[in-house]
Amino acid sequence: MRVSILPKTPLGKWSTGLIISLVVFIVTFQLLVLSGQRGGKTFFSNPVLTIPILLAGTSGVFAFLTGLISVIRNRERSILVFLAMLIGLFVLLFWFGEVIFPH
Repeated sequence: MRVSILPKTPLGKWSTGLIISLVVFIVTFQLLVLSGQRGGKTFFSNPVLTIPILLAGTSGVFAFLTGLISVIRNRERSILVFLAMLIGLFVLLFWFGEVIFPH
């Protein structure tokens, strides 16, 4: 079994790219908050804040799924893909926690 840092398969590259986009969307969200944007009573009250954070969550979940498929089907053994899967799994668990136990 050969482990590398960079992914070799297309799905592995997608998984890594999606995690990078997750970071970009979270940074965008934080910059918007620092610029003075505030949320309202509901999650969808301010679409300027809602869109980047929804895109970040979606990127994280899809990074997990594409990474998992590339590891199982294509035998991808890249450190970045495993890291992307781990981060994506945390995002997925956070989403499930928010749905099951809303606050």
